Amino acid sequence: MDYLNEFEDIIGYSFTNRELLITALTHSSFVNENRSKDPTLEDNERFEFFGDAIIEFYISEYLFNKYGSFPEGDMTKLRASMVCEQSLAECAKQIRLGEFMRMGKGEALSGGRERASITSDAFEALVAAIYLDSGNDTAVSRFIAEHLIKGLENKTLFFDAKTRLQEIAQQKGSNSLRYELISESGPSHNKTFEIAAILNEEEVGRGKGHSKKAAQQAAAEEAIRKLEQ
Repeated sequence: MDYLNEFEDIIGYSFTNRELLITALTHSSFVNENRSKDPTLEDNERFEFFGDAIIEFYISEYLFNKYGSFPEGDMTKLRASMVCEQSLAECAKQIRLGEFMRMGKGEALSGGRERASITSDAFEALVAAIYLDSGNDTAVSRFIAEHLIKGLENKTLFFDAKTRLQEIAQQKGSNSLRYELISESGPSHNKTFEIAAILNEEEVGRGKGHSKKAAQQAAAEEAIRKLEQ
């Protein structure tokens, strides 16, 4: 299984029980297509459930220690921005997680390996697999620190980009910020939206996403980079 060796090199963790890793990388569409051949197949949804709780705990601990003076509401917003689908999908992209997943042919052909909803869930499942395999919290805390916290804390994704852009606009004395749909393409089940951020009737950023919200966040992110330069 050379592909698993390659993936372990990327994430910096070698599994003792490879079956845990394989399960974390298995999408339900793969199970649905192959269950008749192997009724023991398991998808990563249970691992996703567990991994979500693990990530939330470690991110809460990180924020509690680093931003101890922040009120509870602010820390809750920060945590939400770090563990949201977009953030986790970005982290999954950095470790090329989608490339190594087992998924059904139809799902793969429709862009499933790049779909944020799938890769973010698989990232959570991977965290659970590392936790279960290591038998302690050292390995999983190291993984989260390296591939989630470190990967996000210096990016605008760490905060809600739309909120941050609104704050920048207000600091510049402007409340004229809006988002304009430029185009939408692709089949109904996998549309791509392109949206521009307009400040004072001038385009300051443009982004794409598989939902209007994701495209707005991407546009806001680009706008922040431009305005803060």
